[in-house]
Amino acid sequence: MAKKKLTQSQQRRIKANHDKKLRSKVGSNASSNLNKVQWQDDELGAIQHGTVISRFGQHADVESSDGVIYRCNLRRSISSLVCGDKVLWRLGKETQHSIRGIIEAAHERDTVLSRPDVYDGVKPIAANISQILIVSSLLPVFNSDIIDRYLVAAEQTGITPVIILNKTDLLDELSTDEQDEIEQQLQIYRKIGYQVLYGSSQTSEGISNIKAQLRQHTSIFVGQSGVGKSTLVNALMPDLGLITKEVSQNSGLGQHTTTVARLYHFEEGGDLIDSPGIREFGLWHLTPEQVFNGFKEFEQFQGLCKFRDCKHQNDPGCALISATNQEIHPKRLASFQRILASLGENKLTSRFND
Repeated sequence: MAKKKLTQSQQRRIKANHDKKLRSKVGSNASSNLNKVQWQDDELGAIQHGTVISRFGQHADVESSDGVIYRCNLRRSISSLVCGDKVLWRLGKETQHSIRGIIEAAHERDTVLSRPDVYDGVKPIAANISQILIVSSLLPVFNSDIIDRYLVAAEQTGITPVIILNKTDLLDELSTDEQDEIEQQLQIYRKIGYQVLYGSSQTSEGISNIKAQLRQHTSIFVGQSGVGKSTLVNALMPDLGLITKEVSQNSGLGQHTTTVARLYHFEEGGDLIDSPGIREFGLWHLTPEQVFNGFKEFEQFQGLCKFRDCKHQNDPGCALISATNQEIHPKRLASFQRILASLGENKLTSRFND
């Protein structure tokens, strides 16, 4: 007799109970003590303003107004905290198990970059950023679909996106046709109004231009694993020495190097959040209308399709299809259609859009 298949809710409960048992059995005493660190009110200093530099489970590194970093516990009332958050915190009069203070509250965010998560719903990645630097490269492969997904996410948040083609030192290894194809794709983005920069940590090409773009901004690098985000950060901030890895020879995919998002300061001005790489940026949490709005060149055709429920595929009277090869580039329309199709194929879509 076949076993009854567990529901997703049952699977999550089983996993949660399993993880809880593991923590109780193999969790170190030090880790247990960290979670139990508590102070009485008279054991804490005055409330201060700070910025979350990095988040580690139930703890966060907070930078004070004078530039000193303290590891802090979080009040249970704080439901969400990510790198870049502005917080109110208090310093303990004594250090307890490397914990120096406690975060009392988080300010409302000016902006937040989020992505869908199978278990946590829409999960914030970083807060209070003013520009998103979308890093692509020639290795493992130049992928305009991934760029388009990030552009849609950026348009939803109101955060300015900038496209960076990294590893330009590898251009000579491509054929003339391949080079032309990449440049034509980048020209599509320029025509729409997006800024495109070039960079190479090997030759230092474009590094000064990228540095100039980062000044006076709080920026985040996003992109597939293996496109060279950490290597690029090393070129911009040589003293950091972030760990980098080569692209896997077996899979052709990038290997994750950054494991925890962290905020860094540039001497010339500006901040940078280096976040864990992801190979695919899902847009399951968006509706078709929101994806439409993420292609900003489509705006002038809003509501002009013959039918209100136009799917923008082969529908008669579709304003987007009619504008193809004129105001809308065929590659952008095709990318938009692929994203829409991925929403329909993903069984998690309904969970985010109900």
